[in-house]
Amino acid sequence: MNFKQLKDIAFMKKYLLIFSLLCTSVSMVYGQQDKLLTHFIFDKMSINPGATGIGMPAQICGTMLYRNQWDKVNGAPNSALLNVEANVSQYFPSAVGMSFYHDAIGFSRQNNLTLNYAYHLPVADGMLGLGLGLGFVSYGMSPVWVTPNDPTDASLPTAVNEINFDANFGVYYTHNSGWYAGISSTHLPASELSQLNFNTARHYYAMGGYRLQDAFDVNSLDLEANLLLRTDLVGFSSDINVRAIWDDMFYGGLTFRPNDAIGIMAGMNWQRFTFGYSYDITVNRFSNISAGSHELLVRYCYPLPPLPVTRPRNPRYL
Repeated sequence: MNFKQLKDIAFMKKYLLIFSLLCTSVSMVYGQQDKLLTHFIFDKMSINPGATGIGMPAQICGTMLYRNQWDKVNGAPNSALLNVEANVSQYFPSAVGMSFYHDAIGFSRQNNLTLNYAYHLPVADGMLGLGLGLGFVSYGMSPVWVTPNDPTDASLPTAVNEINFDANFGVYYTHNSGWYAGISSTHLPASELSQLNFNTARHYYAMGGYRLQDAFDVNSLDLEANLLLRTDLVGFSSDINVRAIWDDMFYGGLTFRPNDAIGIMAGMNWQRFTFGYSYDITVNRFSNISAGSHELLVRYCYPLPPLPVTRPRNPRYL
């Protein structure tokens, strides 16, 4: 065995070690498949369809999020999310939405697309949302192996992709005094992708929060606390967020994710746009090799056209 072959073997072992750590860490800390976001407060509808359109006036909003997790770690997760939701209560007490999510970890790729419908019901000085999301989940991999001897080693996984039906359900309630709570479940069919020997694990979520207006008797200063709990009945994780919001224009805050990261976030509202950025300081086993995680947020809202005003006219004067 020559020097080049030894070098190739060492490279492959190093890559497999990092890839194994990635898979182990993601499955142990965050459950099996679902994403995590530091700006989770802007992404309620993808994990709880009941939150679709609640708290919005009659408008349509698009939210885009990009997350580069564990920067500088080869094969680390990179995620992109697009949510579009519209409050159509001026036509009917409900909201509709679409959520698309893409996740890349090492050789693997996961895509989720759901169409949401939420029925809004006024309850006890607040609004209750009952939501259902239907769509599909796709999972696949396209590995490129560097082998020292046989590039066609049959024991190594090859490119494969499979798609299956997916569904989410959620209940979400927000009170006029500023607090909210919700419970939901994603991947209800818990479908099996047989070609990949991969099960789409059912996930369960609980969320809640409160916004205190004019905190410390300071005009235009609001404080907001948010909590998100998630589990697939194998692993469990949580996100705790606190934000300070000034004049509904600027915000800054911290997100704490036990055994993973501390996120620092900041953003601003400008006209119909919201821009946000967060940086996560890694506190788990990747802290020695990771340059942290970056997340970008862009949100845009546009008002829906008002209902046409109809006026009765006497046919005599037409």
